[in-house]
Amino acid sequence: MSSDGAAVDVSGATAEQAPHRLDKKWTFWFDNQSKPKQGAAWGNNLREAYTFDTVEEFWCLYDHVFKPSKLTGNADFHLFKSGIEPKWEDPQCANGGKWSIASRGKAGLENMWLETLMALIGEQFDDADEICGVVASVRPRQDKLSLWTKNAANEAAQMSIGRKWKEIIDVTDKITYNFHDDSKSRTTKGRYSV
Repeated sequence: MSSDGAAVDVSGATAEQAPHRLDKKWTFWFDNQSKPKQGAAWGNNLREAYTFDTVEEFWCLYDHVFKPSKLTGNADFHLFKSGIEPKWEDPQCANGGKWSIASRGKAGLENMWLETLMALIGEQFDDADEICGVVASVRPRQDKLSLWTKNAANEAAQMSIGRKWKEIIDVTDKITYNFHDDSKSRTTKGRYSV
């Protein structure tokens, strides 16, 4: 469904043209934290939106729905490998962490988000099996992009991913990696940086 409620054809393929299959299935998620219910646990507003496995589906979904500029304040879009929930509690994420970068404005977030999505579905990372997904967070003060990985203790893989991601999103600022366990305890100590 598009934001205006109209049905969206996400197949993108005609009868004569076969869709271009991706190596993996991916799932878009949405989380609106702007109106949390009193006492509600984190993740109650997290919704699985759409799973896709073709290039055509990706572009249709991105063009019509999953652009950060379409998000209201305090909302997140997630793109994770199918079968992985964007939660610390997911077994694939439990021992992991995330690379994070703050955005310089909405246009910067939109560009970094798109470049990251294309790199993920296009398998551009050497340690692609180590990556869970990416989160675009729109906030009143500063937007952020976070690349989640599986095994925080695997420093070599994390450094490889961090260096490649900086190249993909074309930033020169230092980016840091935090273990999910540190974030759970509200410790903001960056473990790795590139």
